[in-house]
Amino acid sequence: MSMVDKKVESARGIEAVLLTNREKLIRFLLARGAGDSAEDLFQELWVQIARSRPGPVANPLSYLYRAANNLMLDRYRSARATEMREKAWGEQESGRGHPSVEQSLISREELARVEATINELGERPAAAFRYFRIEGISQRAIAARLGVSLSTVEADLRKVYKVLATMKGQIDER
Repeated sequence: MSMVDKKVESARGIEAVLLTNREKLIRFLLARGAGDSAEDLFQELWVQIARSRPGPVANPLSYLYRAANNLMLDRYRSARATEMREKAWGEQESGRGHPSVEQSLISREELARVEATINELGERPAAAFRYFRIEGISQRAIAARLGVSLSTVEADLRKVYKVLATMKGQIDER
């Protein structure tokens, strides 16, 4: 008796139907364009079924085909979203190139205005912002470092974000 036959024999319910129809489901996935991923998708389906433990299913094979199709759709959507994100990122990167001298000066001036505006809010909000956004320190650690409560750090960050959002709106209007 092969390993698959032993697993089918020990499995019950929909899992047994899944294992019994393994070849059909893999062919179904191949026909849907799974290619080399068909076996991986079948394994993913198996894990999904084993975890979810659906109740009694009137037509288990149809249920499995539908679940396999949904896995294919999820994979397709995920791949498509990744592709679109990478394309957008590539377009963003390729459009940047080397900024002109004029653009560099404008950017430096805007950065100086941003820094000055943040500093005008006070030393603590400016420090909290720099720790959080630039150094990546958690808000709880910032609160301990500055000797204030977590809600104070959150309030300071909100102040900075509000000012930055206003500045961004002004810059975008130009």
